[in-house]
Amino acid sequence: MSDGRTPAQIEADIARRRQDLAATLDEISLRVSPSTLVGEAKARTKGAVDRTAGQAFVVANRAVTSARGVLVAPDGAPRLERIVPVAVAAVAVAGLLAVGSRRPKKTRGRRRGR
Repeated sequence: MSDGRTPAQIEADIARRRQDLAATLDEISLRVSPSTLVGEAKARTKGAVDRTAGQAFVVANRAVTSARGVLVAPDGAPRLERIVPVAVAAVAVAGLLAVGSRRPKKTRGRRRGR
């Protein structure tokens, strides 16, 4: 069952395969090390936060642009016929909230001595 290799060639193949195996094990241990896993988790989290922040910025920017289009004329002048009702509604809501927060809360009185 000779494949035509000399004992020296077989020993060299074994040594090479041991080195390859050692390099593979080193790479595996690096990939599963806690510091590597934590670093990868941080990178994934940062990417998700960046994407979410970017999406929130786009939504906010659209809302501001939409509100500007409704409340400001193309020449840049404020549209008072639209601003005044919005301002009145905002003041009314703020007033209702202020009045509602000033009402004394009803508490149940406890009788002592029972």
